[in-house]
Amino acid sequence: MSLLSVRNFRFPFARLLLAGTVAVLSCTSALALQLTTSPDDDQRFLALRDAAGREDAKRATELASQLSAYPIPSYVDYYQLRAHLRTASGTEISDFLARYANSAIADRLRNDWLLMLGRQGNWAKFDEQYPLFVLNDDTQVKCFALLSKFKQGQNVAADARKLLTSSRVYGDGCFSLFSNLVDSGQFSPTDMWNQIRWAAEAKTTSVAIQLATLANLPKTAKALDIPTKKTTEKLEKFLSKPLGKSDEAHNIALILLGRLAKEDPYAAVAALNKFEAKLSDDERAIAWGQIALPASHKLLPETLDYWKKTDNAPLSNDAYPWRVRIALRNADWKLVRSYIESMPAFMQTESAWVYWLARTYVAENKPEVAQPFFQSIAGQFNFYGQLALEERGLQVAIPAATPISAAEVVAASNNPGLQQALLFFNLNLRFEGTREWNWATRGMSDRQLLAAAEWARQNTILDRMVSSSDKTKTLFDFTQRFPTPHKEVMAQTTDALNLDMAWVYGLIRQESRFILNARSSVGASGLMQVMPGTAKYVVRKLKLENVDISKVNDIDTNIVLGASYLSIVLNDLSNSQVLASAGYNAGPNRARAWRASLPKTVEGAIFTETIPYTETRDYVKNVMANATYYAALFKRTPQSLKARLGMISPAEATLTSIPDSTTVNQE
Repeated sequence: MSLLSVRNFRFPFARLLLAGTVAVLSCTSALALQLTTSPDDDQRFLALRDAAGREDAKRATELASQLSAYPIPSYVDYYQLRAHLRTASGTEISDFLARYANSAIADRLRNDWLLMLGRQGNWAKFDEQYPLFVLNDDTQVKCFALLSKFKQGQNVAADARKLLTSSRVYGDGCFSLFSNLVDSGQFSPTDMWNQIRWAAEAKTTSVAIQLATLANLPKTAKALDIPTKKTTEKLEKFLSKPLGKSDEAHNIALILLGRLAKEDPYAAVAALNKFEAKLSDDERAIAWGQIALPASHKLLPETLDYWKKTDNAPLSNDAYPWRVRIALRNADWKLVRSYIESMPAFMQTESAWVYWLARTYVAENKPEVAQPFFQSIAGQFNFYGQLALEERGLQVAIPAATPISAAEVVAASNNPGLQQALLFFNLNLRFEGTREWNWATRGMSDRQLLAAAEWARQNTILDRMVSSSDKTKTLFDFTQRFPTPHKEVMAQTTDALNLDMAWVYGLIRQESRFILNARSSVGASGLMQVMPGTAKYVVRKLKLENVDISKVNDIDTNIVLGASYLSIVLNDLSNSQVLASAGYNAGPNRARAWRASLPKTVEGAIFTETIPYTETRDYVKNVMANATYYAALFKRTPQSLKARLGMISPAEATLTSIPDSTTVNQE
């Protein structure tokens, strides 16, 4: 059988091992094609990928010529083309797109091409290609698309406002769009200042400076360019000067006030008190918002008072939720409802705010108003879906599993996109593998998704099994969504430590999605993402003489170290799974500090919603929701998330010597 036929995907191929051995489909009812890849070809392919990244066209061409029989020709051709994309002709690119039409890599190349066309201002070709961009998930491309419409005389300000909600999205396309909208007047001065202020608020000062420069505001750009050394002192000095009369002077003061508040909210309040009388009502509301948001992140006791002074100030997408969260911490249900109803419409439909809005009606003894809101999200398999279900008098249960036949799994195994994904996973190219898998599962029916998930299970790609199964709408298999690999060692370890195995599995599902060789950017390793320093601490603390920390990625060792550390953190944090989950992610001392800042005892759900770090907040929600499903699977009875969350009471924030297990981005 010719390898050329394989190259054109006329035959299915099974799992390809990096070592180059022959692989066979695990479904014995299928006649599988046996393929062999050599380690040398695998190394050439990886070298080709690197050459493309360096734009080394000569080396890429040389390597591609040696891979004519490699079973993923689209990527061989893509990397060869990507290496000289800047100088490639439109015909060369069009030929590639036609040759590999409807593939993930063709959509990736179209993304690359659209960015080039936008930068070149080739709007005719851009407009021809943009509707063909299937994923359309690149903000820069979206900015260029609006810029193209703008060049045709259309008013795109409303769409631009919806798109430019985070300074982190700015790049060539969005900077260009902003500049054109400001110059033309489609962006009003308010729009312009909002964008600059929100960029500074998000700690992306360089973006704020560039926006000010594009808006022809040199004084603003200069004022924002304050070195980090002695920042507080310099900001206080600047804000102590008499406030100028111009709009620009006022806006500079508001922006720098927010920057000072990040360093010291109380210093910002003192600064504002000196010139507040010279501000308009709208400016005053913005000023207090500039202080209230960083005060929220620090969980200061006066924060709700600051938010009460923001009135109808235009807030960022980070500020609107925090205004609600601070009202929640203070159990001011009237304000919670008012603040949710003042959110942008798209935010109000998020399950968190649907749930908390309904809770305001419960607090007002209006269950008949609350129940439709709970019902609207109770079918969602997430943190707030589970809480809403309990508000309807039910508990979290496992839906009946839908059986999938061997023939359906065979059909999934014959899917070329899934086969390509498997090859990439075996090459340890998880980014490419995930992209191919997600592309192949687009538009699949529930049964097809379950079959794809089952094939992923057979090939030990558990993260894709979870991901595919999570997408089903009406048919389910929760053993796919919540897998229990290595259950024997997990049971032995959790029993010995007196840990809830459902909770530990829930944490692993969130930490690594069961990727055995998962490694974070800061060095956390394995299923439980254990840091090297944490491993040493646990061995020393518990005198685990038989544990070799050099084998932290070994499954048994990783589980023992991670679970032991989790047990230490749990015992240190009053046996609260909520606090321990937060401590495992962000460090025990941070969890202690957040607890100490509570004004009074609150529900575990309120504590979780008001965790200052976005990553940790989402992490704890997911871990606790996961644990509830695992408990329902293990015990085969409905479970209560509310009972698992419990109540969280204030306690003194004494420092602990327990090291952090993982490193989370500080906000």
